Amino acid sequence: MFEVGEYVVHGNNGVCKVESIQNMEMGNKTRKYYTLVPLYAPGSKLFVPTDSKKVITRAVMTKEEATDLMAEWDDIETLTVDNDKNREDIYKAALRSCDTRQWVKLIKTSYQRNQDRLSNGKKVTTSDERYLHMAEDNLFGELAIPLKMSKGEAEAYFVAKITKKK
Repeated sequence: MFEVGEYVVHGNNGVCKVESIQNMEMGNKTRKYYTLVPLYAPGSKLFVPTDSKKVITRAVMTKEEATDLMAEWDDIETLTVDNDKNREDIYKAALRSCDTRQWVKLIKTSYQRNQDRLSNGKKVTTSDERYLHMAEDNLFGELAIPLKMSKGEAEAYFVAKITKKK
């Protein structure tokens, strides 16, 4: 169970701070709930059962895990999309997984696809752009916490680290 004041990643809401934990009555049932405040959506609050299995809620990565992720960037494969009709479902699943490596795969896949399309004189698809930005927001928003930076600073730091290796 998470503690009040802890940062967690909750589904597609990204990084949230646990504001409180309390019992709430829903219908004739009392359950324990987290009150989560999404870090990058000021004014929002989420009430999530502490025992919920529907949406993944996990601890934010540590600084060591963030460093490891940057070191592994080149070794992380892209997503396999055999059929363009399934692309959006594959992207959604990667986002919903709350797995930073899946987000990296999505970023790499979408970025590579965008570059290929542009080099062939085609436009970038709205779908690829949308999912690329969502994965980047999730990843850089989370990296900002253990690195003690803003989301923008975390992105610049991450990009500098992975391009420096090449």
